[in-house]
Amino acid sequence: MDKQAIFKRVAQVEEQIGELYQELGGLKEQIVALIEENTLLTMENQNLRERRQTEEADQNTESVPRDPGEEDDPGQGHHNLTRLHDEGFHICNVHYGRLRTEGDCLFCLAFLNKTSQ
Repeated sequence: MDKQAIFKRVAQVEEQIGELYQELGGLKEQIVALIEENTLLTMENQNLRERRQTEEADQNTESVPRDPGEEDDPGQGHHNLTRLHDEGFHICNVHYGRLRTEGDCLFCLAFLNKTSQ
């Protein structure tokens, strides 16, 4: 083989590697999206199960009617946001609900610090 043919072959292999790298990046983005969707659906299923159990328990026991706007726990919203953050999701207004793939987000941390004080 001459040097020109070897150089052409190396250039072709380099181009193929670049294309594979781009395809791999696209697959990685799809996997992140699927993981986010799966986690959200899992959380939604859990919330629906808890809600169904609560409604069944309410139907089985007679209690004093409550005001619709009354909450069980005033810190429940903060607790839910903290749990979402611990599960790896953004809770900031910039990227809310997206999976945190690159470590901690300064916006999320600032939000957590603001609400915990």
